[in-house]
Amino acid sequence: MLEIYKSSEERHLTRVEEISKGSWVNMVDPSEDEIIRVATETGIAVDFIKDALDDEERPRIEKEDGIVYIIVDYPYITHDDSGFPIYETIPVGIIQTANCIITVSLKETPVLNEFKSNRVKEFYTYKKTRFALQILYVISIYYLRYLKQINKKTNEIERELHQSMKNKELYAFLALEKSLVYFTTSLKSNKVVLAKIMRFNYLKMYDEDKDLLEDVIIENTQAIEMAETYSSILSGMMDAFASIISNNLNMVMKFLTSITIILSFPTMVASFYGMNVDLPFQHNPFAFFLAISMAVLLAGLTAFVFWKKKYF
Repeated sequence: MLEIYKSSEERHLTRVEEISKGSWVNMVDPSEDEIIRVATETGIAVDFIKDALDDEERPRIEKEDGIVYIIVDYPYITHDDSGFPIYETIPVGIIQTANCIITVSLKETPVLNEFKSNRVKEFYTYKKTRFALQILYVISIYYLRYLKQINKKTNEIERELHQSMKNKELYAFLALEKSLVYFTTSLKSNKVVLAKIMRFNYLKMYDEDKDLLEDVIIENTQAIEMAETYSSILSGMMDAFASIISNNLNMVMKFLTSITIILSFPTMVASFYGMNVDLPFQHNPFAFFLAISMAVLLAGLTAFVFWKKKYF
């Protein structure tokens, strides 16, 4: 899909058909013809567009012949078969030419939808550097937003696990832990790109652009710290619940073993008095009650000893 937008001085964003100076070209899983058209009309490298469509591509920044190529990871949500949210990251390419700015992504992203719906303040397609920094800022905000959702989901699953230990909740924990690993890795890679933008003259920036870049770096750093903190908490919780499950299993096995030992005494007494040999008190009219009393006494005494030792 190929979309071309252009904003006016009054912040009216309109969709146009031709690539012109000050326009924004948004490419979402573009076809080969769309890639060739954009590359031909803007003079950018076809390989970079295709790199941004590789979901395994790592974040980086390059500058060649006055064209700045930026690839960063942004977060997005998918769902598994049961409807549980899975948080992952995917690259988005930001290309700044002399006349326009181009964004390339494999999937539709809510990050860029914020701009298409004109919900970002001071957004103009012809302010290319500021636009690129605003995209990076919104990406950082979405990381923070999704991290809060992960933390909320973790607390919900923890409450469910306190009530009942089920595999479903443990699988959910594993999915969230995997999401945090993706987030941490991508955020650290984005941090390297932001540091290069700050140190080197990749983008021509005014003072307000530098302030925005500093805000992006602060938000990105905060997201890294949150992701690492939540990952440590989640890892600790997984270890704790694994220990709890193991301890619960030991307690169940100890209880069942104690019950088995207690019930073995009535079985043993009944086995003795079921033998076809001469036995004590076998001619006594109260022999049955004596056998039952002996079995109950032995079982009760054993149960009392186990109870004192807190076996159950």
